[in-house]
Amino acid sequence: MSVRSTFQRVFRERSGAGAFFLNIIVWGVGTGCFAAVLNNYLVDAYNLNAYERGWLEYFREMPGLLLVFVLALMHRYSDWKILRIASLISMLGVASLQFALGKHMATFLIMIWSLGEHLAMPVRTSIAMLIAREGKQGQSLGFVSGALNAGTVAGSLIVALIFYLGLRVFEVSNKLRLYNMVWLVVLLLVFAGFLCTLRQNSKAGNFRRPRLYFNRKFNLYYGLELFYGARKQIFLTFAPFVLIKNYGLNTSQIALLFGFCAAVNIFGSPIIGRLTDRLGYRNTMIWDTVVLFFVCILYGYSHQWFEPRTALVVVCLNYLLDAILSTTSLASNLYVRDISSSTDETTSTISTGISINHLISIATAPLGGWVWMRYGVGMLFNFAALMALANSACAYMIKPQKSS
Repeated sequence: MSVRSTFQRVFRERSGAGAFFLNIIVWGVGTGCFAAVLNNYLVDAYNLNAYERGWLEYFREMPGLLLVFVLALMHRYSDWKILRIASLISMLGVASLQFALGKHMATFLIMIWSLGEHLAMPVRTSIAMLIAREGKQGQSLGFVSGALNAGTVAGSLIVALIFYLGLRVFEVSNKLRLYNMVWLVVLLLVFAGFLCTLRQNSKAGNFRRPRLYFNRKFNLYYGLELFYGARKQIFLTFAPFVLIKNYGLNTSQIALLFGFCAAVNIFGSPIIGRLTDRLGYRNTMIWDTVVLFFVCILYGYSHQWFEPRTALVVVCLNYLLDAILSTTSLASNLYVRDISSSTDETTSTISTGISINHLISIATAPLGGWVWMRYGVGMLFNFAALMALANSACAYMIKPQKSS
């Protein structure tokens, strides 16, 4: 089946799907570049330890906690317009990183970038479900994840190439010049993504969102986001840091690992989307976090159970498995859509869920750094494993779907 016929089968005509996915891919390249260098940048430029990295993550995730209030201020704006604003905010943050003086200023600018990144999350999800044909929402979300991963592959390769040529061919002595080159590339890519959104009429999908939205029928969803946020934050913050600090991976190697994970998810994400449509979001949420329990345990103790080279292979494989299984978070969005009364309610609930997710995230990041420094990396990933089991228990309480 051709790409065009698949697109026609999954997405509604004249829904803006083409412009939307152009934005997703270009944005994915930019964020891929950013994510691939961030941890090495923090070590090379400011020599951050695990505790300091946790506190930086506290501020980086703060926009996610405040997201529901930021979106409340934009309740008259369309999802497409918010996507444009998000691009402009991220452009401001990454452009200014080239002139950062000290780790405190860098932290603030990373916060600005993160605000745009988080602002795009709920509206991206909402648009993806809105442009899909009935019954194809899971596939649409899977395609979004796949498109983002395709961009991440390209972004990671760009970073690896910049550092390989810079250090090996041109023998650049100051790594900060190479990081600044990456920030410039990210700026241009996010601007290209902004231009893609201009192709869509800003009046399309214009919803009035309530300023704050909580409803008892979404209590299980709030619980899922709470436990998922804790486990996700540990991996997001400390899994790359383990590879850099404990196993000595450099910027190019981290970028290639990021790119490989994203390449696998290009094909894995749509498959997971189809499986979620077929098996049901409840079953998906239960079993993926059971598997992630063992992923967390292996990540925390491989350095004790295996010799160094084998431990590195095991940790990298678990990093890949976590990246693949994290795609199943789309199942919770399908659950929200299933019990929502309107698209407006879906978007509002997802944005509230992201804020709840980040409420635990901003506490987990500095606490996780302290636990690592005080008790070791194994104890840190024990906590992540427990959060995965709690997520499974919460998903088990959801009423089974008739189709699953």
